Amino acid sequence: MRLPPFTTLTALEAAARHRSYSRAADELFVTHGAVSQQIRKLEDELGVRLFLRQGNRMEPTATGAALAASVTEALATLRHGVEAARNAACGPIVLSTGAAFATRWLVTRLARLSAETGEPDLTVRVEDRVSDLSTDGVDVALRFGVGPWPGAESVRLLSERLFPVCSPGFLARHPVNRPEDLLSVPLLRHTALPWSAWFSAVGLPAPNLPPSLGFDDTSMMLDAAAQGLGVALARSGLSERDIRDGRLVRPLPGAVDVETGHHFVWRADNPKASRILKLRDWFVSETAAD
Repeated sequence: MRLPPFTTLTALEAAARHRSYSRAADELFVTHGAVSQQIRKLEDELGVRLFLRQGNRMEPTATGAALAASVTEALATLRHGVEAARNAACGPIVLSTGAAFATRWLVTRLARLSAETGEPDLTVRVEDRVSDLSTDGVDVALRFGVGPWPGAESVRLLSERLFPVCSPGFLARHPVNRPEDLLSVPLLRHTALPWSAWFSAVGLPAPNLPPSLGFDDTSMMLDAAAQGLGVALARSGLSERDIRDGRLVRPLPGAVDVETGHHFVWRADNPKASRILKLRDWFVSETAAD
């Protein structure tokens, strides 16, 4: 069944609520004649009287009052839906990222991110887990891995490269001129990134390393290396600031490329999509500069 035009129904609802075509016209920013014409067209289409004049008032008939009540209820539902959509699009963008990426890469760029994207409402959630973009209240995830992630869009930000790092003081005490020299110095371990991967990539057999300090947090491992406790196997992107500031140095040239990397991940159906895409473009540009 075809419904009457929306403007006709809103004219009916306003006229019934005010008991006046003139007041309805003022509310709808139209003329008295326009409201009268809309009501007359609706009466002709439905084949029933909707209003009766009583003095200066336009009183809705029983049918008119019932129809107006239905329109009022429908308008309330529409307003609620529009308001919910507006709130969903205007809330903070929640960005989930791992601790290492947050402290070693993101935190130094937050001021520039806000200024250059114009995004005033960003919440950074630091968590070393894969958040669910549908149920965890997260809009964007900066994920480390290979991808893709089902149900989500993603773009690669930083490709992963591995290389040894240590403090300048450590290197002065323990000269390292070739990969084999690392076999005779303390090596700091990350529980998820074995040294065997690097040794194999540079053409050396995986050594039986002696017990050493191990970490499950990249930031803590790099801090330990900066304090001169040993050589750490660093991920590109996460050690950039320490190398630039001179806290860490690379004792050997070259790096080993691996499959994993850092990705910007989001859902295409997110109501904040237009704002998310601005953030995506900024991250892509910023990491390309790196």
